[in-house]
Amino acid sequence: MSVNDPLGDMLTRIRNAQMRRRPKVATPASSLRARVLDVLAEEGYIRGYSRVELKGELPQFEIELKYYNGQPAIREIERISKPGRRVYSAVKGIPIVANGLGVAILSTPKGVMSDSKAREANVGGEVICNIF
Repeated sequence: MSVNDPLGDMLTRIRNAQMRRRPKVATPASSLRARVLDVLAEEGYIRGYSRVELKGELPQFEIELKYYNGQPAIREIERISKPGRRVYSAVKGIPIVANGLGVAILSTPKGVMSDSKAREANVGGEVICNIF
């Protein structure tokens, strides 16, 4: 099956797995997905992830989801920049998610990072997604 938006597919898998209270979810591996998962783990929205390579199959990431008192750590996850409509932001225009309680993930010339790190590094870029 062909997926037009691999990153959107990963975010949807995470969203669906958390609605069903699954402890783990698998998604095909790629370097961009790994960078986004690094930011999610760094910000405390997932426990972690590992790369799984089964014989005769493509490599996958197994993502360990995080819950607090039975509720998902990720309340809302939304794809912003899509293949049909890319969204870029300068440093001064980086969105503040949920009055600073959430995180925007950006793809910048210095790598994939959270909105706060992008402001510290004084770089803008493509707004990948918002998480709260």
